Amino acid sequence: MCGIAGIISNQSGLLSVQRLVKMTEALAHRGPNGEGHWINEVHTTGFGHRRLSIIDLSPTGAQPMHYLNRYTITYNGEIYNYLELRETLLQKGYQFHSQSDTEVIMAAYDCYRSNCLQHFDGMFAFAIWDEQEQTLFAARDRFGEKPFYYYFDDNQFVFASEMKALWAVGIEKQINEKMFFNYFTLGYTQNPATAEETFYTGINKLPARSFIEYHLPGRHLTRSLYWNIDVDYTDEAITEEQAIKQFNSLFTRSVQRRLRSDVPVGTSLSGGLDSSCVLATIQKMAPKQYKTFSAIFPGFKKDESGWIKKVAEHFTTHNYSVQPTADRVIQDFERICYHQEEPFQSASIMAQYYVYELARQHGVTVLLDGQGADEILAGYHKYYHWYWQQLFRNNKNTLHHELNQARSLGITEPWGLKNKLAAAMPAYAGWYLRRQRERQQFRHHDLDTSFVDEYGESYYDIAHFDELNNILYYNTFVNGLEELLRYADRNSMAHGIEVRLPFLYHELVQLLFTIPARFKMRDGYTKWLLRKCMEENLPAGLAWRTDKIGFEPPQQQWMHDARLQEYIHESKRILVKQGILKAQVLQKKIQPQEAHAADNYDWRYLVAGQLLR
Repeated sequence: MCGIAGIISNQSGLLSVQRLVKMTEALAHRGPNGEGHWINEVHTTGFGHRRLSIIDLSPTGAQPMHYLNRYTITYNGEIYNYLELRETLLQKGYQFHSQSDTEVIMAAYDCYRSNCLQHFDGMFAFAIWDEQEQTLFAARDRFGEKPFYYYFDDNQFVFASEMKALWAVGIEKQINEKMFFNYFTLGYTQNPATAEETFYTGINKLPARSFIEYHLPGRHLTRSLYWNIDVDYTDEAITEEQAIKQFNSLFTRSVQRRLRSDVPVGTSLSGGLDSSCVLATIQKMAPKQYKTFSAIFPGFKKDESGWIKKVAEHFTTHNYSVQPTADRVIQDFERICYHQEEPFQSASIMAQYYVYELARQHGVTVLLDGQGADEILAGYHKYYHWYWQQLFRNNKNTLHHELNQARSLGITEPWGLKNKLAAAMPAYAGWYLRRQRERQQFRHHDLDTSFVDEYGESYYDIAHFDELNNILYYNTFVNGLEELLRYADRNSMAHGIEVRLPFLYHELVQLLFTIPARFKMRDGYTKWLLRKCMEENLPAGLAWRTDKIGFEPPQQQWMHDARLQEYIHESKRILVKQGILKAQVLQKKIQPQEAHAADNYDWRYLVAGQLLR
């Protein structure tokens, strides 16, 4: 994992080694093992790189890297199938001078051009300069695991892994008030309709599964989507046996590839299903005492210490745990905001931050994690009503069975007249929900009237989904997963840790969007296929747990702390001074909320005030 940066400009004075150094210095935390800079002979293109050595630790793996006296690359990420791809390219006559996946990317680009992206199993953000064509080719992985931000005008195209590198060379840090309006009122950290939009005007992010080409002679920028899933296609003929066999095969391959590393590898362990399945698969193919890392909250009702201990003992891992406290939240909050750069919805990311810090302290550089399973396998409880609505239209007998099973498992998700109306009239339901949510947004009592009048534009966008797969697609590719991936990238990179996510293997995801909904939700259970595949490999009782927790900290308890409340008041004062909140907000009592509460307003004010100070 690394930090990348670059400037393309034919305007004198905008490209220099000094500017590139400023950018890479801002990214130093992403690459503690080395630094490199390069400017082409005609002084129009320059790249910078900070290196975190994972594959090929030798100097031959350093970047920016050159190939065929034509291409230069700066690259962040991992191509997990680089060995297989390297062999294919060798057979085509390509030669290599290192053992790195970086060189494989450039050879693949020379061979396949933009279609090289179809050959990659990995997480990545990279830029390749083609000196012959005077063109920049930049791409981002299918799910948005690795970041790529850019700014361009008539004089320059500037890009980096994080926005702080752009600010370091004078790109203006101008807030995007419309994004903040939707963050305050909805908790949104993305614009579902405009994937490139950020919280800072003029700075764009390259959307996941996209590439851009920037042609210097004409300063012409194009952006293209290179991968998608046909969400409307379902393989109704697939059997349970076939689904289990295919899932096991693909997931095992994914884990196996993500274990490739020249530095120590460990895993996160939350005590839940997803991280435990990753660990179980690792132990099955390469049994040894791996290091696992957890966040615990003794005395908190959602503490997972018991399950963490049970899983760690079952697989005989060396488990290390950290116990975040209100004191540490106050102590580290400014630093976490610095790394995140954009708002976050709750204190859940604090637990993740400390887990990654713990891993680094114990000598682990690569950490496998279970993120992504909830979105592709229907793991959140909110998916029950989408599935039930689908059954209401298509199979009422199965619906009756599923409702009874869910209730017997203690699932309390509502099912009533509103849900039936939504199932019967999805378009109307979508319109009604949007109208209701917009009314809620524009009647937000804390926001200053002038701020709402000028910047109030609703980004609420839940279409009239009529199938479970549609909402899963929305949360995986439009609004939801990328937010969590941003948290993970910044938290891990803050400590020089590379996080790898086996559930986000594109062939596995394609399978899961192809199989019928009954393999994802069945007999009252979410993630049915995963549970079925893993039940024999996990500690007793874990595979069929129905409580959904994850890395949820005692945020409500922390927000009762007098020092944290003063921190919140300070943030509110900043927002009042900037004309965002009404002055009377300062007289209101702080309302501590749990991490995933819909009306988590005071936490949002805390975060925004820190980012805008």
